[in-house]
Amino acid sequence: MIRRRLALPVLVLLIAVLGGAGQAQAVGYRYWSFWDRESGGTWAYATQGPSTARPSDGDVQGFRFSVSEDSKDSAKPRGEAGFAEICARTPAREGAKRIALVLDFGTAADAPDGSAPPAPRTACARVGEDATTADALAAVAGPLRYNTNALLCAIAGYPRTGCGEAVADGDRKTGAAPSGEDREGAAESASGDGGGSGGPSAGLVVGAAAVAVLGAAALWQARRRRG
Repeated sequence: MIRRRLALPVLVLLIAVLGGAGQAQAVGYRYWSFWDRESGGTWAYATQGPSTARPSDGDVQGFRFSVSEDSKDSAKPRGEAGFAEICARTPAREGAKRIALVLDFGTAADAPDGSAPPAPRTACARVGEDATTADALAAVAGPLRYNTNALLCAIAGYPRTGCGEAVADGDRKTGAAPSGEDREGAAESASGDGGGSGGPSAGLVVGAAAVAVLGAAALWQARRRRG
C-alpha cells in the first residue's frame, strides 16, 4: 500500500519536470535561407545551396535571415520588385549574365543579441555566364561569411557572429512581426559553428536527475516505514 501511495506523487513529479524540460528545448535555428522566385512571382525554397546553384540571366533569387523551426516555418523574403525593376540600371553585357537579388535581413525579433537588422534591399549582380549565386552575392553584398560546413553565415557582414545556432524559446526576442510577413515555405534545419549540440537539453538532464533523487527518497521512506 505504501508503495502505491508513493508511486502516484513520483509519477506526477516526473511528468511535471519532464514537461518543463521540454519547454526549454530549442524552438528553431537562426540562419540565412535561400529562395528562388518562380515565374508566377511566388518564392520557392532553393533546391541547391548558393555555392552550387548557377542561375540564368534574368533570374530573381532571395535571401532571408530569420529563426525557423522547420521546413514549414521558414520566412520568405519580403518585397515585390521583379527583375526588370531591380536590374533597370544594369545594362546587359555580352559574355555576362544579370541576377536580381532580394536581401531581407529579417526582423528585430530574429536578430542576435546586440544586433539590429539592416533594412531590406535589392541588388543586381552582373557576373560571368558560369557564375554561381554565391559569386553574384559576393559581387554586390559582401563581405560574406561561411562556416566550415559551407553554410552561409553572413551577408553584407550581418550578423557579425553566429551561424545557424539553435535558439531556445526564452532566448528569442519578443515583439510582433511586420504585418504581411509570410512564414510559409520550405527550409532545412541548419547547424553550424555557433549552434548547439545535438545532445539532450540541460533542462532534460536536470529533470531526470531530480526524478532519480525523488525516486530514491521515496524508496528510502518505504523501507523505513516497513522497518
